[in-house]
Amino acid sequence: MSSTNQVNSRPHADRSRQGFLLEPEAVQLLGKYQIPYPEHALAHSADEAVELAERLGYPVVLKIVSPDVVHKSDSGGMLVELDSSKLVRLGYDRLLAAVLSHQPDARIEGVLVCRQAPPGLEVIVGALDDPMFGPTIMFGMGGIFAELLRDVVFRIAPLRRSDAQDMIREVKGYPLIAGLRGQKACDEEALVSLLLAVSQLVTENREINELDLNPVRLYEQGLLVLDARVITLV
Repeated sequence: MSSTNQVNSRPHADRSRQGFLLEPEAVQLLGKYQIPYPEHALAHSADEAVELAERLGYPVVLKIVSPDVVHKSDSGGMLVELDSSKLVRLGYDRLLAAVLSHQPDARIEGVLVCRQAPPGLEVIVGALDDPMFGPTIMFGMGGIFAELLRDVVFRIAPLRRSDAQDMIREVKGYPLIAGLRGQKACDEEALVSLLLAVSQLVTENREINELDLNPVRLYEQGLLVLDARVITLV
């Protein structure tokens, strides 16, 4: 059965983007710098979302794609742990209804279907174009460390490898990355590579005003960026 909630299969030609990249566009930019993101595809109907979820493999995450929704969690624009076609179909309609209830005039261009990433240690990587220093890179611990401890460090781009290594080891939560009390260490080299890639990205794309990769999930081998927000200068 086809859902009554469908979205446009093509972007609006006359929309005002206000310097905000849609997440598929942000992810495409990350890919040019070999920054890993979960397998994903864009759906424009519940039927298509189910088809994509079946291809990607369960469980999946659904994310609203709209130039008017910058913070998806504030408007109910993301659902996680969907592990069946029934939940994906219901989730698709629920997602659109929640966003339109919160922002009735929101232009919805699709729903991003992402393969759900395994659990891991979460960190934050960001960048901003500082008026005085230019492109500046931020690294910090995620979760409660970000919210309560503000455990973050900054460096001016471009970064050297030693800068990236120092940033990682300066945060208070570094013992969690290194493997605290017998826990397996995270892939520090992958994290160094991510910081260097973000440094290169923002120095080569000076129209970027802000970049926020939050969260980044770390593993014993590798990492995944789970959400990407990019704001460009208008």
